[in-house]
Amino acid sequence: MARAAALTRRARAHAVGGPQAGHLSQVLARHRGVPLAGYLPMRTEIDPVPALAEAAAHGPVGMPVIVARDAPLRFRTWTPGCATVPGLFGAPVPEGGDWMTPDILIVPLVAFDVHGGRLGYGGGFYDRTLQALRARGPVLAIGFAFAAQQTDDLPIEATDQPLDMIVTEHGIIAT
Repeated sequence: MARAAALTRRARAHAVGGPQAGHLSQVLARHRGVPLAGYLPMRTEIDPVPALAEAAAHGPVGMPVIVARDAPLRFRTWTPGCATVPGLFGAPVPEGGDWMTPDILIVPLVAFDVHGGRLGYGGGFYDRTLQALRARGPVLAIGFAFAAQQTDDLPIEATDQPLDMIVTEHGIIAT
């Protein structure tokens, strides 16, 4: 129920259009050259590509690839305009490129709260990935979403990995 309501709010925000990635660009500008990974939007996800394209001019940028249903994501290097193919669940992924490990991960959201809680699609991919990345060292997890996706009633589970900050089209929320 929470997921369906959040997806409806996200779809309404997406329909408004307009600039979306300005605040994300500001955050990433503070981390020039640091390996990072984002995502290529699908359906009504907020679009991080303009900020990722800026970041790619200064350092490596990767995109998530689902390699198995119960495994963490892997990341393939991406450059603006590179060839993509549909991934396991239809999300576009780079057709080729080297594998990389990000120190910053931009995470798509269905919903979020101001404490760094996040609701995704339910597959656990980002939770497993953040857990694995954090086991090897520090990683900055940035949720990127429309402000309308914020909620105070998020069903949090013990396996959910918190976000370090949330960036919306309206601003930055430190958690």
